[in-house]
Amino acid sequence: MSRNSLASLPRLVRPWCWLLLLLIGTSGALSAAELKVNEARIRLLPGELPAAGYFTLANTSEADITLIGANSPAFGNVTMHRTVNQDGVASMKPLAQLELAAGEQLEFAPGGHHLMLMKRTRALAIGDDIEVTLFFANEPEQRVMFRAVSPTTQ
Repeated sequence: MSRNSLASLPRLVRPWCWLLLLLIGTSGALSAAELKVNEARIRLLPGELPAAGYFTLANTSEADITLIGANSPAFGNVTMHRTVNQDGVASMKPLAQLELAAGEQLEFAPGGHHLMLMKRTRALAIGDDIEVTLFFANEPEQRVMFRAVSPTTQ
């Protein structure tokens, strides 16, 4: 190989390196358009009582996703739970993660899956918009605006 051909090699390789980095950086990541969050609401209880977050999460992608948690600047602690009835007694079970298959939709609703939002960091009122960030394993986080609603709202 001549000295001139060696000098031109980096110029030829450089575009391919950028393309490879671009492909690596975007492979496997779902876009926000492939994760749909609808009807996001937080039922506020009086005083310092915990609030409950409800929404519908739809995975419109062709890949399974795993929801691994949530947080909010309006609350010091946000956890995922599921209400279960056993022998006529309802109880809440914490969830470390929640699998959502490709094309599947899951409703977070009273009596089922929900977010528990505790330790308010500021005063909240019915009608407020509250930011909640949802975290996924191997996927980008998604910020969602939840509407504060009355405790009697389903």
